[in-house]
Amino acid sequence: MEGDAFSVPGNGNQMDGKVLQTFQKSFGQVQNILDQNRLLINEINQNHESKIPDNLSRNVSLIRELNDNIRRVVDLYAGLSTAFTKSMETSSEGDSAGTLKSDGKPSVASSQKRLRP
Repeated sequence: MEGDAFSVPGNGNQMDGKVLQTFQKSFGQVQNILDQNRLLINEINQNHESKIPDNLSRNVSLIRELNDNIRRVVDLYAGLSTAFTKSMETSSEGDSAGTLKSDGKPSVASSQKRLRP
């Protein structure tokens, strides 16, 4: 199943390039935010261990920034979920419409269904 991460279930077609670009962009943004969070957490830990009052005070703003970053990640994943759902709905609308051969009978591709184990 490796390499099939971006195929649409049910019909095996590749996802639209625009959807794939959206996913790649969003995952890149998420990774950047997570990298920032790692640095923030390291700094928060160092400040905490130092027990220096100014460093401890600085942790308040660092923790707020960390929380804002977590909210951004949640929003990005929500957007990805919405984009994926829309792409699946669009894909299934195309599948459910079916196609007819020139003799008016359903084509083999539109009449066959994939059975799941």
